[in-house]
Amino acid sequence: MASHIGKLPIAVPAGVEVAFKGQEFTAKGPKGSDGYTLPEGITGKVEGNQIIMTPADEDRTTKAKHGLSRSIVASMVEGVSKGYSKHLQIVGTGYRVVAKGKSLEFSLGYSHTITVDPPEGITFETPNANEVVVTGIDKQAVGQAAANIRALRAPEPYKGKGIKYADEHILRKAGKAGK
Repeated sequence: MASHIGKLPIAVPAGVEVAFKGQEFTAKGPKGSDGYTLPEGITGKVEGNQIIMTPADEDRTTKAKHGLSRSIVASMVEGVSKGYSKHLQIVGTGYRVVAKGKSLEFSLGYSHTITVDPPEGITFETPNANEVVVTGIDKQAVGQAAANIRALRAPEPYKGKGIKYADEHILRKAGKAGK
């Protein structure tokens, strides 16, 4: 019994070039290019406009790597064709963000401003003073950059102040009971 995820073929959209050279996988598309080294025991091949991943044996660790490598390759193909983005909202009186070149400068209620530089391959956009959009072709890097920004001032449960994901729901607490 092979990995359920690993068995699924990966559709290659038009305008994306994929290639396997030994254990090295490369993908090029309209958004950029990316590469990945397949783990031992996993091979990949391109058949028409699909990518098929196959394990060398039925060992438990090989099956786990099979599903993992298939998911990573599928994310890379989607990343070079469409890209990934995370939307963050800044909630709180006086909390705001200003774009300074490629960097962002946050005012989050501290005595100082916080400057965040984008990692390689990541871009920041600020549609307004209370929103940040993190975009890039690497799913993991986009998520990590967004998590680092959120960690600057995580949302608190009483008033909901802080930086949160746009689709995140903050569980609110009642606070102190009055007399």
